[in-house]
Amino acid sequence: MRMKLLFALLVFNLVAFDVMALEASSESSTSKPAFVKDPKFWPTPVMDHTPPMLPAFKHHHAVLVFGKTNGYRDDDQNKAANAALSELIAKKDWDVYVTENAAVFNAKQLKKFDVVVLNSISGNVFLPEQREAFRGWIEGGGGVVALHGSGGDHEYDWRWYVEVLLGAQFIGHTYQPQFQSGLIRIQDKAHPVMRALPAEWQRTEEWYAFDRVPSGYHTHILAVLDESTYQPPSQQIMGVHPLIWTRCIEKGRVFFSALGHKAETYAEPLHLKMIDNAVEWAARSRKDKCE
Repeated sequence: MRMKLLFALLVFNLVAFDVMALEASSESSTSKPAFVKDPKFWPTPVMDHTPPMLPAFKHHHAVLVFGKTNGYRDDDQNKAANAALSELIAKKDWDVYVTENAAVFNAKQLKKFDVVVLNSISGNVFLPEQREAFRGWIEGGGGVVALHGSGGDHEYDWRWYVEVLLGAQFIGHTYQPQFQSGLIRIQDKAHPVMRALPAEWQRTEEWYAFDRVPSGYHTHILAVLDESTYQPPSQQIMGVHPLIWTRCIEKGRVFFSALGHKAETYAEPLHLKMIDNAVEWAARSRKDKCE
């Protein structure tokens, strides 16, 4: 009798263990996939010490397009954005210089540029002296256009970058599915960056979420995401969900857009129009007061 009881208890415990394992498996299947560091997307970090040789600029404005990635990298997106930005800037008869060499962030060379476009930079890309030069350039009147992954790191070693330049911390993006159709609502159609964009903008994107609505530094929220039009993970529901905004950092001005994960987004007319407007807005930083 005692042996039968022990056997029954053993069977019960095995069944209970299987049920718990099944429930854990079910829960994990509905949560975010485990992080796997694939060297294809997460290259070995490299820091730059030797500045590049810049060409002689011939036009009234010069734009630096910087796309270094010491963290996540989507090479197709990076290249598509570089090509699109180069074409947009060339059409203005402005000079453009595209690089992934962070050593260009020195006081002497940054003076040659009116605008710096951060093309989905990721990871720790700046040495301390490069950070200091970039910050000084912005505060002195430089204009920044930061795109997509430039605001998409889960943590930042350079806290000034996230607290002041961006004004919000990325906390994640959609993942089941990753790309979803959603509705962007333009908050200020009169703003120069939003010129020619519709009041409601339906598009498919990897939707970013942040830990807060940016504030201070004359933050101007230009567009928000309607969370009722897609399926955000519960931990990424913000209520007021900003996607595009500007900030004023002393004499400088900063534009950030969370849009632009896929390479093909850099062929979308509305997306390109917004970026083009943003570059023009940023270039006025040295002449016009940032508001």
